[in-house]
Amino acid sequence: MRKPASTNRYVLCVRNDGYPASLLVRRLYERVPDRTAAARGLFRVVDESGGDYLYPEKFFVPIALPGPVTRAMRTAA
Repeated sequence: MRKPASTNRYVLCVRNDGYPASLLVRRLYERVPDRTAAARGLFRVVDESGGDYLYPEKFFVPIALPGPVTRAMRTAA
């Protein structure tokens, strides 16, 4: 059995307190690996501006997508 291509590479936004223009609730965002941010309870995500910024981890739920969906998301950008 194969593992998913990228575990938790994408996150679902469930809150956007203070960032209504940058984050849309119920939207998937790509998470950028950042160990320093994670140690501080933050996720680095590519937001609506197209840049990657830090947001509280509690704003998101990690989503494991199947390989074909991950590839489709990557090529759609």
